Amino acid sequence: MERKKPKFLRKDWHKEIKLGRTVKKLRKWRSANGRHNKIRLNRRGQAQRPKIGWGAPKDVRRQGSGVRVMNISGLSEVDKKNGIVVGAVGKKKRNEIIAKAKEMGIKILNRYKVGNESDKA
Repeated sequence: MERKKPKFLRKDWHKEIKLGRTVKKLRKWRSANGRHNKIRLNRRGQAQRPKIGWGAPKDVRRQGSGVRVMNISGLSEVDKKNGIVVGAVGKKKRNEIIAKAKEMGIKILNRYKVGNESDKA
């Protein structure tokens, strides 16, 4: 069972739009700096800082890893493992790779078809 880990958010993220007040993907951790910064000084009641102690145990880390697949010939390297289709592969080739992997019995971890023929499995 994993222990609960806080969301590490940048100082004053809730005040500025450019720091992610309304855009979630902008809410990135940036190290706190400044002479009187409470987060940097590890004061009680303030946001936690990312440290080595927050890391996951070694056996839990990177469970979603698999062999990267860029084309149909790359499926031959996967053999009984999990495959991951690279994000730069286009819609047409991605659907071909997924269909071929299904025939070969290979599990694709980021398995979704792009476009109208979405696969909801």
